[in-house]
Amino acid sequence: MLKCFLSFTLFFLVSSAFCQSNETLISTFKAINDEVLHHSEAYTSLATATERIGHRLTGSENGAKAEQFAYDLFKSYGFEDVSFQAFEAEGWSRGTLSVKITDNRKDIKAVALAHAPQKVDLTAELVDMGSGLETDYLADPGKAKGKIVLAYLGVLPDADPLAKNLHRSEKTALAIKYGAKGIMLYNTVPGGVLLTGTASVTGSLISIPAVCIGLEDGLALKDSLASKGKVIASIAMTNYAGPITARNVIARIKGTALPEEKIVVGGHLDSWDLATGAIDNGIGAFAVIDMARTLKKLNLKPRRTIEFVLFMGEEEGLLGSKAYVQRAIEDKRIDDIRYMLNFDMTNNPKSFQASVEESRPLFETIGKQVQAVDTAFKNNFQGRTGLHSDHQPFMLQGIPTGGGGDTYLSKDVLNCYHADCDHINLVDKQGLINTVRFSAMLAYGIADAPEIEAKRLSDEEVKALMIKNKLEEPLRISGDWRW
Repeated sequence: MLKCFLSFTLFFLVSSAFCQSNETLISTFKAINDEVLHHSEAYTSLATATERIGHRLTGSENGAKAEQFAYDLFKSYGFEDVSFQAFEAEGWSRGTLSVKITDNRKDIKAVALAHAPQKVDLTAELVDMGSGLETDYLADPGKAKGKIVLAYLGVLPDADPLAKNLHRSEKTALAIKYGAKGIMLYNTVPGGVLLTGTASVTGSLISIPAVCIGLEDGLALKDSLASKGKVIASIAMTNYAGPITARNVIARIKGTALPEEKIVVGGHLDSWDLATGAIDNGIGAFAVIDMARTLKKLNLKPRRTIEFVLFMGEEEGLLGSKAYVQRAIEDKRIDDIRYMLNFDMTNNPKSFQASVEESRPLFETIGKQVQAVDTAFKNNFQGRTGLHSDHQPFMLQGIPTGGGGDTYLSKDVLNCYHADCDHINLVDKQGLINTVRFSAMLAYGIADAPEIEAKRLSDEEVKALMIKNKLEEPLRISGDWRW
């Protein structure tokens, strides 16, 4: 009887403490919500950056201005612990470009893809490789050898329904693997919109020229190849490549009980030179800055340290986040990182997502408290992961990653994210505010949690996670498959 009474008493005390903790968390979340709704500076800061700085290409004068701009913002919000984390890398910038079809001397409007060679003067036969997937090459392994590949940036309608699209850099790597001398990728977006971005899976120079052309030009060339059977194309380009120094920008809120444990809240600050970086990744980077501003303004001090990190070099191959992770490994502090929350083109999240299923209880519990503040939050946890953003180096080291889920960006926005039609007017101001308030709640909720069930994965567990999420093929193509 006494045992039962003691068990009941213990249960009552634990339940009461849990309820009290929930009440405290809801109160904190309401304060975050009110602060962001009434005083968010994310949109105005992003607008100022796009207007005064323009693009934020890593290693460029504009990139350095953006790094200082972010540093100064953190300082203006009262952060004393703000620092630059410098890293060296191979930089790239475009020079001249000419793309022609030689039989009719027609110039094709095009942009060079990053990490294309410094100097090229190539004339060769053009060959249609469909969607540029490995299955397209395996159908005729010698077809691309010595030729310029024409391939779609997406997956063509007549492709295998189960076919999974690859990143432009992976399609370029396949073209190189099968002996191509160059590659023309045509955009999925109508209206002659040109998409830039890296064509390198490693962040280093590639051996063949890679360009993007418009959808209409790509389809016209595809038709010419089908009717004529042979089309000759020429690509002439000059580019700059050489060593650069760039800087991640880091602001810290030191934990009270477990200061050595860290929650990294990150997003990349850099952008491509054709765009202002409003969408990619202004809406992520300036959301991260405003999350930091909000928690600092409210003087919130969670159990664990939160590091707000703005990475440079993401667009060139995750250079800044790789440098951050490598530094943590060298300093023997990699185990201190309990979570990495990544915000890359995140807009108007209605749920949370994480790389490992073990995150579900904590994320859903936090999400339930978010719902108590705003019922628009749906709290449909998603356990999934992918590649090609700054969470990747952390994830490959077994660190749990996550961020916003159930996000939305319109087709018009996505059509312009790496193009010259990218502009601050495309930014969904209310969606950006929602990103800040819900994500600030998530970051604080994790940092202040009594326990974090999700642990750093072992190497074999990372391998299993990659296989589960069907990431083995792209990791093999990029050379990041170590198993």
